[in-house]
Amino acid sequence: MSFSLNNYLEELRPLINLDCGTLTVDGIEVVASIMAQKYLDLGWDVKRIDCGIAGTGLEVRNKPQADHIDVMLIGHMDTVFPVGTAAARPMTHDNERAYGPGVSDMKSGLLSVVYALRDLDSTTLDTLSICVCMNPDEEIGSLHSESWLKSVAINAKHVLVAEAARADGSLVKARKGMARYRLSFHGKAAHAGNEPQNGRSAITEMAHWILAINTMTDFESGTTLNAGVVSGGAGANIVPDFAEVVVDVRFWDNDEYAAVDAKIRALTETPFVDGVVITAEREAHKPSMTPSPQTKVLMAQIETVGKELGIDITWQAVGGGSDANLTAVLGIPTLDGLGPIGAGFHSEDEWLDLASIEPRIRLLQQVLVKIAQ
Repeated sequence: MSFSLNNYLEELRPLINLDCGTLTVDGIEVVASIMAQKYLDLGWDVKRIDCGIAGTGLEVRNKPQADHIDVMLIGHMDTVFPVGTAAARPMTHDNERAYGPGVSDMKSGLLSVVYALRDLDSTTLDTLSICVCMNPDEEIGSLHSESWLKSVAINAKHVLVAEAARADGSLVKARKGMARYRLSFHGKAAHAGNEPQNGRSAITEMAHWILAINTMTDFESGTTLNAGVVSGGAGANIVPDFAEVVVDVRFWDNDEYAAVDAKIRALTETPFVDGVVITAEREAHKPSMTPSPQTKVLMAQIETVGKELGIDITWQAVGGGSDANLTAVLGIPTLDGLGPIGAGFHSEDEWLDLASIEPRIRLLQQVLVKIAQ
């Protein structure tokens, strides 16, 4: 493979210089069309998947008739950034790094998968049934693509996710699970001066809940709850009849999370303030990803390939979730962080390490060769 960094960056640029935050479906559509064309040029089968309000997903296969998938590769097309970001800070680069919205999370990962497959030797391509899935809504927990991704993954033997490698070059072997709840409190309004005793304060109820939720955090086991957004009330002179809190939960242990979920649901039955009605809506959920014995076999294969290529393979367990969580819980050996090195995700400091691009493409290629053998 004769790799040209300039060509790679020119291919990357149009993927960065457009707004494609989750649910910005026009931008997602452009990304999908650009990526689809790259695979059509390779002669692969490209299927567009309707992901509802999130827009288009892509399911790309080299052997569409095969009933099994040897390797499923996953990447997402959305970013977290609002409309206007691409115009405000389009892609730039110096001698060491590229910058821009989504440059490492994860447009470079999407592009590196194409580069790895473009130049994969024909024997490996003939041997392997490969499926590349690109979804439009990972940044909001893959709410609209989860069922599709899982329906593909159940036929897969291995899953590799091309999110960025960590700043120190580590790949990702484990990710925390996450859940998000919207808790709504319905009380009764009253005049705060004339008849406060006739009101039922939704905000007082919410305050009790926030304290109760905080007691469920266990820093030692890694189960943490964060009341991150609160709202409620219409005026200081009115007993508030409505309040709402959005709670983020992170966990390593899926059973421990199940206990937290049960506690939250039980609490809705016993309000702290008599007469307040509580609804708990779980808006997102990803189970935790922890390595199974089969995953450890895949890790060893990647370490072997790393040695052959002179790349020191290290592993991290990280707090953020990805689509790897969805497939790992199905029992499929899943590893993540197979994109180039980057950091500063979800911020204006996001960067991509230029020197890591070619080695990580080669790593991904050789992992596919190893699986084929």
